Amino acid sequence: KDKNSAGQVTQNPNEFTFPSYGSFIYWVTKGYVVLDDAAFPIIGEGKTEPNDNFITQLVDNAEAAINAVDALGYINRKKVAVGGHSYGAFMTANLLTHSNLFACGIARSGAYNRTLTPFGFQSEQRNYWEAPEVYNTMSPFMNADKMKTPMLLVHGEADNNPGTFTLQTERYFQALKGLGAPARMVILPKESHGYAAKENILHLLWEQDQFLEKYLKN
Repeated sequence: KDKNSAGQVTQNPNEFTFPSYGSFIYWVTKGYVVLDDAAFPIIGEGKTEPNDNFITQLVDNAEAAINAVDALGYINRKKVAVGGHSYGAFMTANLLTHSNLFACGIARSGAYNRTLTPFGFQSEQRNYWEAPEVYNTMSPFMNADKMKTPMLLVHGEADNNPGTFTLQTERYFQALKGLGAPARMVILPKESHGYAAKENILHLLWEQDQFLEKYLKN
């Protein structure tokens, strides 16, 4: 109600929805129910670091989100997909690996082998040699043999983000295919961590649409 308070507001339900490559608008127009920007807090108490129980908390968060939307009567619990970009892609891969909550998932520009970011990532301040078990447990690559759920992996060919080089997706995909997992990889030419070219964005939307039509809608 005043200028100072208004300056603290970062989101508004009445703001213009700009349809970027990651916009949920495309999927709403296709008839999907979308839970956008769901918060999945990962916390620690006392001497316990948040990531010490990352997988358990992540799966619990996802199940709570599904329960909340299901309680509204909007979904078929057997037909729920999950997706994310960057750290969200990493979380998506872990959810598909360690739970049976989702029918399929889409992971864009993620990191899947945490030993390749050995001096910390996101809120993890310990290095790999201080907490090797945490790094290994949190790495979808290390648990590729457990992944049985269809997943679409997307990455920019020229990703210059130090935590998500394109190699992350390429090696993870090779591991999944070698183990017989139902995975597909799409590399977008000349794109970095985010995507800009019209041709690539249109192709990305087509890939995602075809993937969801195959594994979710039908």
